[in-house]
Amino acid sequence: MNFKNSAELTELYRSLQIYYPKFFKMDNLSKLGFLAAEHIFNACTDLQSAPDCTPITSRREPVEPREDIAVICFNRSASLDIDTQYQKTIQDNDNYFPSPSLFVYTLPNIAAGEIAIRNKFLGETSFYVTEEFDAGQMVETVENAFSDTSINAVLLAWIECFERKVEVFMCLVDRNSKKSCIFTEENLKYLAINIKFA
Repeated sequence: MNFKNSAELTELYRSLQIYYPKFFKMDNLSKLGFLAAEHIFNACTDLQSAPDCTPITSRREPVEPREDIAVICFNRSASLDIDTQYQKTIQDNDNYFPSPSLFVYTLPNIAAGEIAIRNKFLGETSFYVTEEFDAGQMVETVENAFSDTSINAVLLAWIECFERKVEVFMCLVDRNSKKSCIFTEENLKYLAINIKFA
């Protein structure tokens, strides 16, 4: 998915007919991750049993907590989008107005946390900052997550939002995909090239 601005994120949110008021308080990085996860899981018939996906309606029933799903995100600019907005609230001593609503998002891992909270995923939740879309590191990180035998699926994402660069790539990787060689560095590179951010 590629977006030009925050208004397009809100437009997509409304088109999905989601009721999640906290969405409007999120920074753009979290909104991107949230919407990508909604897109993936709105296509899942039964998150309770397996990450197998077939189309359903956009309104999901509440899900039970899942300890076997991890959320692992990457980007190149961390939380700089919201950091720069927060900096403007504290840089002028004569016009000093620190904003708690901005400050709460000044760590990129909050975006991964928002996805986990929304979907009740209790497995590993992490956010890595790399210089570029690094398919090799992404595959290695997912493989490390699967070294925990309690993890059966990983929601993997590249979520970039800074200086008009707004892009998100997300996929759900289960143990079977990893074992059957569907999830490989080469396949991730191919996808990244075709969505134009590698």
